[in-house]
Amino acid sequence: MQDQGRSTRKRTGGRLKNVRKRRKNELGRLPTETQVGEPRFRAVDARGNETKTRALATNVASVNKGDETVSADIEDVVENDANPNYVRRNIITKGAVIETSEGQARVTSRPGQTGQVNAVLLE
Repeated sequence: MQDQGRSTRKRTGGRLKNVRKRRKNELGRLPTETQVGEPRFRAVDARGNETKTRALATNVASVNKGDETVSADIEDVVENDANPNYVRRNIITKGAVIETSEGQARVTSRPGQTGQVNAVLLE
């Protein structure tokens, strides 16, 4: 296994061999890109006995309006600092600005991890 930042060569110029291969818990998965659309979810096993519900697509958000939380319909993705192409593809990530039936809101949850979209209304 290649350590982060470790050279593949010795000081003498000889090649370093891997000490071991990747373990199962070191393997990662591709990120779930949650889209705006008809709700679709996938349950994924996490470590231990936990399960994650990944939102593949959703059209409902829990929008926080001051003291109350309202369920609102997601219409469009307006801005996404994570990747400008996500706006064109209507992909929701944490920090994205979405257009809802209540107005524009910033997403505060991780829909690909928690399976739901929580947002705070922008003023």
